[in-house]
Amino acid sequence: MKETDNGPEPVWMVAANVVAWRRRGAGGQQLFPGTRSFKGGAKVYVARVHWGPGGDRLTVIGRERHTGRWIVIDTATRHLHGFRPKLVHTPRVLARLNDVGNRRELGPDEALTISETLERYAQQYRAELSPHSPHPDRCLCHACLTGE
Repeated sequence: MKETDNGPEPVWMVAANVVAWRRRGAGGQQLFPGTRSFKGGAKVYVARVHWGPGGDRLTVIGRERHTGRWIVIDTATRHLHGFRPKLVHTPRVLARLNDVGNRRELGPDEALTISETLERYAQQYRAELSPHSPHPDRCLCHACLTGE
């Protein structure tokens, strides 16, 4: 990452939002807001994708649910949605990105391709979570709210 007179130079990253509600428990019958680390709807930035077993884990940078501090954490791809390329100017995000290390620069086209791929994976993983279990009445999970 290059430095300019006004601070670090902006970097293209993939941004996403945390699902508002996620299914959990036996048969996916329990609903929980967001994740343990992030509120539902929180914007996070993808720092690293673990492509090995199929892109099911991501290292993300976002504001922690309770304190509002910027954190770096690994999370499941299925807990995120709305992947999109974003030119990041936020100094705190760029500082955390340096802490992650071992990262190469993305261009806008590559960030778009990665975001489309991650969106497909996230939908697939949410569908596979509990395919034979019915959703509870008035389900608030991401798939029911968005019609996936």
